[in-house]
Amino acid sequence: MGCNITGDYYNYSWSAYPRNFAIFAIMNTQTGLQTYKFIKEDTGKWYIDLPNWVGTKAELEMVEGADTMLDYVGKGTTPVELILTEQTFEGSNVLKLIHDYSKEVGGGGIYLLTQYEGEILNQEMWLCEVTEWVFGKLPPFIYFKKI
Repeated sequence: MGCNITGDYYNYSWSAYPRNFAIFAIMNTQTGLQTYKFIKEDTGKWYIDLPNWVGTKAELEMVEGADTMLDYVGKGTTPVELILTEQTFEGSNVLKLIHDYSKEVGGGGIYLLTQYEGEILNQEMWLCEVTEWVFGKLPPFIYFKKI
């Protein structure tokens, strides 16, 4: 995801937050698609909730345009839950990989959100190597929908 790999690295205690705060992926039983939760903290920083992540909290921070996208999609609310998949589905929006950095320092890739729910945005964002952890690769397209 659009993660902060250069930010402060510190120990993070998930126990300090209620269970429903933890970043997680759940199976949407109606669609069979993965749902991911993104939390905006009081600091204004966005994080993806991945309880099985073995890295640092800082690596889960959404930065470089991914935070802007979550602000837009969330319309001022937190958490934001998104269905994320490599396959198109009814009502989905698409992120298109426009530059692959997976073999370079920092990893990840630049994605373009051309439009969201019919509105032209042309929002670029960097999604870091956590994206590769979530999908098992850096997908050429990521389809998503807010639930």
